[in-house]
Amino acid sequence: KIRKPRGATPDAFELTVAQELYAIEAGSSEMRAELRDLFILAAKDMDVGAGRRAVVLFVPFRLLRRFNKVQKRLVNELEKKFTGKHVVIIGQRTILGKSYTRSTKTSGPRPRSRTLTNVHEAILQDIVYPTEILGKRTRCRIDGSKTLKVFLDHKDLNSVEGKLDTFSQVYKKLTNKDVAFEFLEES
Repeated sequence: KIRKPRGATPDAFELTVAQELYAIEAGSSEMRAELRDLFILAAKDMDVGAGRRAVVLFVPFRLLRRFNKVQKRLVNELEKKFTGKHVVIIGQRTILGKSYTRSTKTSGPRPRSRTLTNVHEAILQDIVYPTEILGKRTRCRIDGSKTLKVFLDHKDLNSVEGKLDTFSQVYKKLTNKDVAFEFLEES
């Protein structure tokens, strides 16, 4: 259930997560078909403050949509296995620098999907999935610090409200950007 790139060996935590994924696949007949071909690339155990921890699963980008189909059930099962930890699934993406030039076979500019800004926005979408992001604002303070305010759909208030601190800390650790989540009231 885990495939590391270029033959790297998984650590103990990643093996534990892979075993739990396999156990969920073997134990659940309705999820067996959906989980059969899915695997993860990496797993991290992150400290998200206040004595809480989060499990972040990195999955191949090409399998992300298939993970999203079963994400709600899979996250619930994994949170039962890892008691007291929130589980977040993120697609593994590539960032190409500004000086990127393509090989001689293909010419052209760097794809927009590989820019730093686009990858960070996609990570934010992955963290809050299945909740929909309705809007974003960047707040610049006098001291020069920036905070991204993200407005989430109010209909998911009950299922996501307890995880907002986890979401902001995971995003901060992955991108080094501050983010604050709020729910937008429907008018």
